[in-house]
Amino acid sequence: MAPIPLPRSVALGVDRLLDRTVAPGYTRIGPAIRRRLPTWPDDPEPDALAGSVVAVTGATSGLGLATALGVARLGAQVRLVVRDVAKGEEVRRDLVAQVPGAEIHVDRCDVADLDDVRRFVAELPVEHLDVLVHNAGSMPSTRTESAQGHELTMSLHVLGPVLMTELLRARLTDARVVMVTSGGMYSQRLRDDDPEYLKGSYAPTTAYARSKRAQIELLPVLQGRWAGQGITVHATHPGWADTPGVVDSLPTFHRLTGPLLRDAEGGAETTVWLSATQPTPTGGQLWHDRRPRPTHLLGRTRTGDRERERLWAWVSDQLGLD
Repeated sequence: MAPIPLPRSVALGVDRLLDRTVAPGYTRIGPAIRRRLPTWPDDPEPDALAGSVVAVTGATSGLGLATALGVARLGAQVRLVVRDVAKGEEVRRDLVAQVPGAEIHVDRCDVADLDDVRRFVAELPVEHLDVLVHNAGSMPSTRTESAQGHELTMSLHVLGPVLMTELLRARLTDARVVMVTSGGMYSQRLRDDDPEYLKGSYAPTTAYARSKRAQIELLPVLQGRWAGQGITVHATHPGWADTPGVVDSLPTFHRLTGPLLRDAEGGAETTVWLSATQPTPTGGQLWHDRRPRPTHLLGRTRTGDRERERLWAWVSDQLGLD
């Protein structure tokens, strides 16, 4: 479909309007319009990831599965990092059927279990990773704790990914790390005073959004910490995508918005693009539909350096980092 002939400044304004008004931009309407704007970045080359190794956590369904398929189509060797190995093998066979000749492996890891993360890294038979996608996610209906006693969403979305990346640093030289976050984080401020959600009445959507807010606030910290190895750290949010997680955790939202939701491949599109596009984008940014996005839309959620430092102090203390 031919691009809409608009001046660049106008096209950027349309893109920004879609983003700030949320509903149009986050649904399938967003990319349908943005793809026709002259500001839409080029697709990666068909073999952009040939010879590269890409690990994707939570890769058996939804956005993780779509990400694994997308990078496999671009030529990557893919490591499916999953809790259920049997299901992972089923997914591997299906992916190979869709991308004949693809090299795909299954690795077991429960990202919320910090001891299992350490075991996974020690046993991973890979000397170098080019891309590490932290996609594994969960929204438990009641407050749940990990094997180490941490609130589950913070352990799965923050502690586990940070520890995994930290332990893989030597194998991630000149690599990209991508955190798959959620637009839901825009509704929450950083709770550096209560990272384990011990205060107040527990709400699953709030816990999920708080942990995703924590991911975003740590982006500049992690980028600074890992830049010495040439690692760039990015975050992507998928907009509103039709995934098993949304069906299970947000049935009312799914029922009301179903016809407008992106499919899983649409939700994972920017993660795949960010894994392969050249040159490497600047690290420490949040991306959606191939463009950097603001990390705050509401004044009440804005975070200061002191709050961010307190969160990082808590994370590094739980993980035993320097």
